[in-house]
Amino acid sequence: MAMNILGIDFEEWYHPELVKNHVKADQKIPKVFKGIDKILDLLNKHNISATFFVVGEILQHTPELMDKIISNDHEIAFHTMHHDRIDSLNFLNSFDDELKEFQKITNNKSKGFRAPTFSLNEKSSSIIKMLEKHNYIYDSSIMPAKTSMYGNPNADKKPYKITSENLENNSENGKLWEFPLMVTKLLGKQIPAAGGFYLRTLPSHMIKNAIKKYEKEHMPACFYVHSWELTPELMPRIPLSKKNNFITYHNIEKTLPKLDQLLLSFNFTSFQKYIDNNL
Repeated sequence: MAMNILGIDFEEWYHPELVKNHVKADQKIPKVFKGIDKILDLLNKHNISATFFVVGEILQHTPELMDKIISNDHEIAFHTMHHDRIDSLNFLNSFDDELKEFQKITNNKSKGFRAPTFSLNEKSSSIIKMLEKHNYIYDSSIMPAKTSMYGNPNADKKPYKITSENLENNSENGKLWEFPLMVTKLLGKQIPAAGGFYLRTLPSHMIKNAIKKYEKEHMPACFYVHSWELTPELMPRIPLSKKNNFITYHNIEKTLPKLDQLLLSFNFTSFQKYIDNNL
């Protein structure tokens, strides 16, 4: 039975890349965390385990979230403390402290990492060594397609061992598993198809065909969705440029029903369970 992987990027409404610079500090009042039961109900309905890549400051604000996630047989993983791009200026200077802080608030339960906005690239690759030092087992920050905000178009599509020196394919001396996000072809060009904006925008049959192709090639389709996409009622609409408004909010109310259909059609699990059973 083919098994795919689902990650929930658990973020607040003011965390997305195209939103955060338009929100003042005193406006950052958490709301999306209130949608945790709605998200857990969806996963429980399909009897699947998922990995929650949580922004650390959300757990500092609402520590009981962790118990809810773990007690429902899901996995906690790290999505930085404040949802900063890891290739931003001076971020690497604080990453070690962020890892320690997240280990403290999660009792060392986190073994996986995802960079906000898939910002793992040559500029930020030294985080791999830091993750190894803190006994992390896997990363899922590589998108094997190029977009205006991120992408490693030459990266492998199947899981491989990654190093700071080699982000794109298997390294014999690598310790950390990399799980690249699912991609597909459109008009001969490789594009993301793993969730988020692409789940909201691409036709469902296109995403289903991409998953089937991965399954046929014995690769896990690595899928993601944001907490705020599953809870549009908790996501304030703030004024953005036409393009950024489209990327952030387009079809947001269709996210949950589209994911619901995918969970009905395919088998998904958490990263840790996939590693335990397959690697």
